[in-house]
Amino acid sequence: MKSAFITVAGRPSAGKSTLINYICGHKVSIVSRTPQTTKNKIRGIYTADRGQFVFLDTPGYYDSEKKSNIELQEIMLSAVDESDIILYVTDMTREPGKEEKALAEIIGKAGKKLVIVLNKLDTIMEEAGDKAADAVHDRSVFFQEALNAEPSQIFSVSAKTGSGTEQLLDALFDIAPEGPMMYPPEYYTDQEVDFRISEIIREKVINRTQDEIPHCITVEIADMEMQEENGMERLWVRAFLTVDTESQKRILIGKGGEMIGKIRKAAMREIKETFPYSVKLDMMVKVGKKRWK
Repeated sequence: MKSAFITVAGRPSAGKSTLINYICGHKVSIVSRTPQTTKNKIRGIYTADRGQFVFLDTPGYYDSEKKSNIELQEIMLSAVDESDIILYVTDMTREPGKEEKALAEIIGKAGKKLVIVLNKLDTIMEEAGDKAADAVHDRSVFFQEALNAEPSQIFSVSAKTGSGTEQLLDALFDIAPEGPMMYPPEYYTDQEVDFRISEIIREKVINRTQDEIPHCITVEIADMEMQEENGMERLWVRAFLTVDTESQKRILIGKGGEMIGKIRKAAMREIKETFPYSVKLDMMVKVGKKRWK
């Protein structure tokens, strides 16, 4: 049996969360087109006959001296420290630039087993056609130079469609250490129910408000209670959505409560699909002290 902790690192919106969700077969991390949606270290668990991987989804690396970005960088670095393998995901539709080089240098110095994932291959094939192979070659050369370390292998994949992920998993099992399973085989994440619900709500807020509501929004699950209704179990949840200003609160609520109503309905739909019982969700929006995560 093989088992390993695998840190998934990369720049914002590189497709890290999408890749983990596809491999684990379930939605482990929230996904948004907005950069730096992931604010925590999220664990996704993949189990097969030959072993088990615990993928650590990390915030996208953004080269900035702002306090919030430094704290996000520290979360990523702590995941690197506790991992057996680093899976570096890069977005092939964007030029690497200084930020990619800075992160590659950090990863190269970690002294861990390293696999590079060239993501969004499907988009590159559509846009570049016959020149796609040249783009893959150029990015591979970039990493070999920027890392100053030799990756175990470089793979081209599409996290969205799953193309290339089987070969990627084969390579990860080849280099993973021997060890027992760390979780029961039916687990695909170790997140607590309240955290998963808060992340689902946060995703719906980000995807519906985009830049109008910054990432500092906090979703707090204040109360949860399992109730019985007509002989069926139902989880009652009360959540507080905290923003920085009254204007942000008005945007989030919307005219006549339209926006918050859409967010609640979308969150309810996904929560019901995620858990084996019905859920009643009450949400309140308030203005409070700024919290970035």
